[in-house]
Amino acid sequence: MSAKRDSKDLLRPVIVLLLFLASMISYTDRSVLGVVMPNVRRDLGLSHAEYAVATHAFLVMYAVFYILGGRIADRFGYRRTFTLTLLFWSMATAAHALVRGLRSLFLCQAMLGMGEGSYYPTAMRGVAELFSPASRAKAVGTILSAISLGLLVSPPLVAWTTLHYGWRMTFAVLGVAGSLLVPLWVWFHRQRPRDASALRTAPEGALPQAAAGNYVSLNKFLRARKYWCVLSARACADTAWYFYLFWVAGYFQDVRGLSLVRVGQLLWVPYLAACAGPLTGAAASSALIRRSWGQHRSRLTAMLAFASMAVLGATAGIAPTTNLALALVSLALFAHQALGTNIHTVVTEIVPPRHVAMLYGVTGAAGTFIGAAAQLVIGPLIDRHGYSPCFLWAGGMYVLAIILLLTAGTLEPLRPIDIATAAQPDRVAA
Repeated sequence: MSAKRDSKDLLRPVIVLLLFLASMISYTDRSVLGVVMPNVRRDLGLSHAEYAVATHAFLVMYAVFYILGGRIADRFGYRRTFTLTLLFWSMATAAHALVRGLRSLFLCQAMLGMGEGSYYPTAMRGVAELFSPASRAKAVGTILSAISLGLLVSPPLVAWTTLHYGWRMTFAVLGVAGSLLVPLWVWFHRQRPRDASALRTAPEGALPQAAAGNYVSLNKFLRARKYWCVLSARACADTAWYFYLFWVAGYFQDVRGLSLVRVGQLLWVPYLAACAGPLTGAAASSALIRRSWGQHRSRLTAMLAFASMAVLGATAGIAPTTNLALALVSLALFAHQALGTNIHTVVTEIVPPRHVAMLYGVTGAAGTFIGAAAQLVIGPLIDRHGYSPCFLWAGGMYVLAIILLLTAGTLEPLRPIDIATAAQPDRVAA
């Protein structure tokens, strides 16, 4: 028994560490284009609208494979799916070094979206298998904090590499670096093959099933209001996030007049703030749970507070100074990540266990599809009216997320009795 416990205690933190590193690599790879956007646009002769078409390609494929990747992870397990996705997106990142125009950039961004879109449902599948609800938010927060760390290192790393070797070499180096994580992942799991599955009560690829009396089928679950409200709230927040991800570096260069050197020196600040978001969000809701607030009240309170903070980022586009704009963007990214930790955790808590990766993927895909459509509006809007209307729109997305969370009902695992009252307001006790 003690040997099994030792195996469990070792496996969980190491897997979280590897998922943390993969998340950091993922967001470093996807943020490169935003940092070097003025250079790429100049070298390839692209307008803002044409650049937006390329980011649109990434987000569309990201959304599609957020769903397909979740389905694959549910079928084959997080271990195998992780290996395939990381290899694919690393090759796609390196392929950006070969682009010659809008078409090839479009193709490379689409391939990057395919690989990275499959990753997060896979990671959440692993977390749902390995951690109980009491400790799951901390694991999710740890993995999501790597997103901010990846964004934190991107501006100085990408700026330095681009200034010395060009933006093409930057993509090539990062693509090769990401693939180096795969041998470590494979080696670790080979050292602890099936004995490590003692962490679970079912084989890899299958989560323990709910008790017969509490089982909710997928079809019945999809009729529940709370899932669609949570999905829509996450979609609104994610759509605003993609604006910050793809456009904020260009904003500080095009509007605030920062050189690429200054971007490398200053733009790590918002991402440092974002690094604190996931663990702060997890700690806030967990502390409220320990104070006996209940799971629903604790998660909802934390999400509403952080979403309200994110709304303030809408004023960055009209801030009178660059430093104030930087501070407002920093606040928005911090609050988004703190909000996101709780929304991601809520999704894994309310869905049927056997479909957790797929349904988590659907929630991510919703925001990504909307974000992809928004890119086709943002680019021409910036060409004609500048960035300020886009910042205001991003803030409005968080307002809408607040409204949706308030109407979702009780954020707890769905039970058969909830289905019977789905057409009425959710009255399950918190």
